[in-house]
Amino acid sequence: MPENEATRADVALVMAAEVTEDTLAQIRCVAEQCSDRRLRFVLVGDGIREPQLLRAVTSGVVTVLPRKDANFGRIVQAIMEAHAGLGDMPPEAVGWLSARLRAIQEHVLAPNGLTTFGFQSREVDVLRLVADGLDTTEIAGRLNYSERTVKSIIHGLLTRMNLRNRAHAVAYALRNGVL
Repeated sequence: MPENEATRADVALVMAAEVTEDTLAQIRCVAEQCSDRRLRFVLVGDGIREPQLLRAVTSGVVTVLPRKDANFGRIVQAIMEAHAGLGDMPPEAVGWLSARLRAIQEHVLAPNGLTTFGFQSREVDVLRLVADGLDTTEIAGRLNYSERTVKSIIHGLLTRMNLRNRAHAVAYALRNGVL
């Protein structure tokens, strides 16, 4: 895909007889050209393996269609769904991704006090109480933190996630399934 077209596209269609390391490198290259926004890819090809799928998804692949399923109508449908923020993966690919996400949560995020959306567990605790309408003093009392610690947790969250205020933080957490 020419660079000027990649920077304007919302969805890119990649067709390959066999998904190879070169296929993934090309996807990654196009994705990097559009690093200021999220380009989604529909990948049509055979032979994708678990490690390749993980790299593909991190580059923006939202749909993987085996060639046997890729008629014109199905490809158009996949592009429209990708544009709407939806995706489609073969059942074994969904299984691979689910297992990998569970492993990341269990072995990487949880031991470091993080969630899949980058929230620390204590941030989630504070946001739950903010969502319940508690003020700083009440949150500090419930969690056995100082008021300064509560303010520091909220400030750190707002700054790191580029959020405006407590209400924005609660809304963001709700939209992302954290609360």
